[in-house]
Amino acid sequence: MEYGFFGLLVLIANIYAIASIFSSTASTGTKVVWILLVLVLPVIGFVIWFFAGPRGALKVS
Repeated sequence: MEYGFFGLLVLIANIYAIASIFSSTASTGTKVVWILLVLVLPVIGFVIWFFAGPRGALKVS
């Protein structure tokens, strides 16, 4: 049960990261690399993106 909840949190975090990457002003090549990193290494990729990745203009209301 705990693993399913953890997986859901990882999925939500990765969707947020990918949406933020898409809305960033980074070049297309940079966006592709970041998205691949987040998809291939879901937890570690998200953590790396959180601290070092491009920031987008994503506004959550």
